[in-house]
Amino acid sequence: MANKPVYNIPIGPIHPAFKEPILFTFDIQGEQIKGVDFAPGKTHRAIEWMGMRRNPVQIAHLCDRICGICGVSHTLAFSRAIEQIAEIEVPERAHYVRSIIAEFERIQSHLLWAGVAAHELGFDTLFHLAWRVREEAMDVIEYLTGNRVNYGIVQVGGVRRDFTEDQFPRIEQALQTYEGLVNKLVTLFLEDTTIKLRSMNCGVLSERDALELCTVGPTARASGLALDVRSDAPYAAYGDIEVKPVLPDVYSDGIHGDVYDRIVVRLFEVVESIRIVRELMDQMPVGPVLWETKYAKILATCKKAEGEAIGRVEAPRGECFHYVRMNRSEAPEAWKVKASTYSNQMSWLNILQGEQIADIPIIVASIDPCMSCTDRVSVIRDGRQDVMTGEALHRLSVEKTRRLQE
Repeated sequence: MANKPVYNIPIGPIHPAFKEPILFTFDIQGEQIKGVDFAPGKTHRAIEWMGMRRNPVQIAHLCDRICGICGVSHTLAFSRAIEQIAEIEVPERAHYVRSIIAEFERIQSHLLWAGVAAHELGFDTLFHLAWRVREEAMDVIEYLTGNRVNYGIVQVGGVRRDFTEDQFPRIEQALQTYEGLVNKLVTLFLEDTTIKLRSMNCGVLSERDALELCTVGPTARASGLALDVRSDAPYAAYGDIEVKPVLPDVYSDGIHGDVYDRIVVRLFEVVESIRIVRELMDQMPVGPVLWETKYAKILATCKKAEGEAIGRVEAPRGECFHYVRMNRSEAPEAWKVKASTYSNQMSWLNILQGEQIADIPIIVASIDPCMSCTDRVSVIRDGRQDVMTGEALHRLSVEKTRRLQE
């Protein structure tokens, strides 16, 4: 190995595991990763620029479009910031509606990620199963909000739609469906020999490194950090119920901070979300779901607002953070968004170090990045450049799985 030359592999800006572009640069010796760097920022959509030219009521719906998976998290974080500045008191029932939708968003996001992880490991049957059962959460979200994505339910001062009593049986049906699937999913994802071989001791992030790199969400919890905005700084209706950060030892015999532990955390967070939704339904108070039904009054209140605030929520990928400053004008004077991936992406430098090329897709995907998906890789070796398609890189991962099965 010591005599083998170190060569450079750029991956991206288009990448097989992402939906948005990012450029990785790997130093490779043989099949082992000796160094890694990455360059994000390839897909600036000017969301904040657009928001700075709109009023807060309009921005709330723009927030839904920051991410196609966790739009509620962004809308809720922004609305919380504006509501603090304008001193808007959100009705208690609206807090419960917001929390229930946020938990269903977490369920569908984690199941989507589980399917992606299975695909990266070469288990497309499991990928299709995870995405099929995810549909139940998507159907409930559509039933409650009218939309499968860009739900448009959270707005400044509350929510646009109430949940009625006759909708509760459909919610309960979905919860029971997932309760019936949990053991099957746990067995398929966590007991399969090949998944264990591919994910255990792979992409390890120690608790100390997770803390020093300021990771958040399931990525941090898989390394043993019991961090969760829902319990650390309760918002919406989370202050009325108990929220327990899920750590890997809920299933494993210890905490190792590897890819396997990230699978454990996300699967058991689905279980925790089921419990949370059921408790919220049981305790849901009666009353209005909007601070004010007239948009003109909401806009007038926001226009008079002066000051700054942050809105923090626990998105499926971790803490989602919105900073807003109002200066007695229609549009915000400043608006900055920090999504969970911004906090977690630096961990790639640690968890990819020393691993093999074939492990890149699953390790990169293990933090559930929200950036983009890749389709080709340029390999530069001995001054010669070859182009590998996303299919070829995926084949490398599948071939490694098969070698381990032999």
